[in-house]
Amino acid sequence: MLRSMKDLENYAIGASDGPIGHVKDFYFDDDSWVIRYLVVDTGSWLNGRQVLISPMAIRQANWLDRLLPMALTKEQVRNSPDIDADKPVSRQHELEYIGYYGYPAYWGGTGLWGDGLYPYGLLPDDPGYGLDSAERLREQDAIARVERDRHRNDNPHLRSCKAVTGYHIRATDGEIGHVDGLLVDEQTWAIRYLVVNTSNWWLGHKVLVSPQWISGVQWSDETVAVDLSRAAIQASPVFESAADLNRQRETALYDHYGRRGYWSDGTVITPPL
Repeated sequence: MLRSMKDLENYAIGASDGPIGHVKDFYFDDDSWVIRYLVVDTGSWLNGRQVLISPMAIRQANWLDRLLPMALTKEQVRNSPDIDADKPVSRQHELEYIGYYGYPAYWGGTGLWGDGLYPYGLLPDDPGYGLDSAERLREQDAIARVERDRHRNDNPHLRSCKAVTGYHIRATDGEIGHVDGLLVDEQTWAIRYLVVNTSNWWLGHKVLVSPQWISGVQWSDETVAVDLSRAAIQASPVFESAADLNRQRETALYDHYGRRGYWSDGTVITPPL
C-alpha cells in the first residue's frame, strides 16, 4: 500500500523499550527515489536533538495508532552519531552511521536496497543483527573503514522530502503545477509518485507523476522536469487520496501515459501524443 509523506509526518517512533520522538522529515536518494532515513525529533527526551533512523530498523507499523516501532533500544539511539539537519548528509556520515548500527550499505547493488527490494532484506533474520555482537561490530567496523576510504568523496544524493514540496513541475511544453506531496510504498520505502497540484495553471486538480517520468531536476531552481506534455497531464486521472489508490487506479494512470507499471514486466504500449 502507498502512504502519503504528509500523513507519515509526526508519526511516533518507538524503540523496543519506549518512545523516542516523532518523524519530522525524510531523506530520499534522488538517484533511485527511495527513502533512506527518517529524521526524528526527540523532543524533550534528548533536548530536541534530531536523529536519523533507517527503514532497516522499522518493524511492522501500527497505522491505527500512527506508530512506527523499531528493533532498537533507546540507549542505542541516544549514542547514535549526531547529524546537522541543516547540512547535507555526507557519505562519511552514512558510513559512520551504518558502522555504529552494524548495518550493511544499501548502495552498490542492483535493487532498491542492495541487491533486494526491501530494507529488511539486507539483514539476517535475527532482530539483533549487528547490535548485540561485539565480534560482529568489530567486523562491520573493519568493513566500514575500507568503505570509508573507497567512498570518501561520493555524493550520496540525499534530499529532504519537505524541501521538495513546492517545487515547480515543468512539462515538455511549459509549467503545469507544483509538488504538493509524495507517495511512498510502505514495504520498500520507494517513492512511487509525486502528487502534483495543477490549480495554479488552470481550474485544475491533483494528479500523480511517477519519478520514472522525470527527465531532470534543477535543485537550484526548484524545478522538476517531466517527459510528459501539459495536455497529457491535464487529462490524466484525478488523484484524491492514497487510501483510494488501488492497483486498478494505478494501472489506469500508467495506461493513460502509455507507460509500463513499476510492478509489471509487460510490454510498453504506445504513449499518447
